[in-house]
Amino acid sequence: MTGERTGELTSVPDHPERAPIGRPGKSRSPVGASVRDEGPWEHRDVSANGIRFHIAEAGTGPLVVLLHGFGQYWRSWRYQLPGVAAAGFRVVAPDLRGYGDTDKTQRGYDAFTLADDVAGLVRSLGERDAVLVGHGYGGVTAFNTAVMKPDQVRGVVAIAAPHPIRMARVRRPVRSDRYGRLLSWASIPFYPERRLAAANGAMLERIIRSQSGPVWKASRDFTDQVARMRSAIRIPGAARGAVEHLRWVARSPLRTDGHRHREALTRPVTAPVLHVVGDADRFTPATALADAREQCTGWYTLSTVRGVGHYPAEEAPDLVTRLIIGHATRAQQP
Repeated sequence: MTGERTGELTSVPDHPERAPIGRPGKSRSPVGASVRDEGPWEHRDVSANGIRFHIAEAGTGPLVVLLHGFGQYWRSWRYQLPGVAAAGFRVVAPDLRGYGDTDKTQRGYDAFTLADDVAGLVRSLGERDAVLVGHGYGGVTAFNTAVMKPDQVRGVVAIAAPHPIRMARVRRPVRSDRYGRLLSWASIPFYPERRLAAANGAMLERIIRSQSGPVWKASRDFTDQVARMRSAIRIPGAARGAVEHLRWVARSPLRTDGHRHREALTRPVTAPVLHVVGDADRFTPATALADAREQCTGWYTLSTVRGVGHYPAEEAPDLVTRLIIGHATRAQQP
């Protein structure tokens, strides 16, 4: 069914004061074990697209895959994993290529390989398709996968994430564009990954803090999660992996693979799309999502969440969980 609804959701950030804390689960290495917290989920390794992915999994039913953003890892979905699973879905949150306890490859951070990663994960999990939920660059990857592997994408929830056409275009950098400045920084050789991991990940905390809403930023949940993120970005290879995701976006527009990417993006997203943005998000404001609607030929809605910044899934987790459940349920309808 084709249609559109644009609405605004009033939300008081509803995160608990303390995140679930547990002991590390099993891992292939002591370093990787640091990201395998126990909780209402199962940790395991899955081979897909030629590499090993670490995933956290909960529930049974139609598949929902949660794709984290820059500097994060699977634990950014710690509230959605049990919440969406309780609604009758099988929920999987992987550490993306280069992050957490997933393989740190030298190459493979282009849009095509990352879409193959997601599609390969869906197949390796024994499913034919999935609803993809992505935050930030994870949302960009969800859009890319929906364009390049449409038969395997039942729906898209893109949180604080522009459609990839916005970054794929050749354009002059704008000083007021925070995302553009981050891409320019990531395009520098060697230095960004060293800077990101230096001083126990202090730069990552500055980035997260500067883009978060005031309520979450003042909470114990924020303090705990940021400490865990700083630890995870210091896993050997993780800082480089995080930067490589952005480096390809920054460098590709003038290259052959960037041209191929723009050609691929001439195909529309046909799966139903829910776009979510915080009204206090200065990094990816609602204006940065304005061109997404014209790229989607199926059902599309933009929901603005009041009172949160760039991390709605952690700043207002109960609301975001309900939005994901509602969209995943809609995507099941013929």
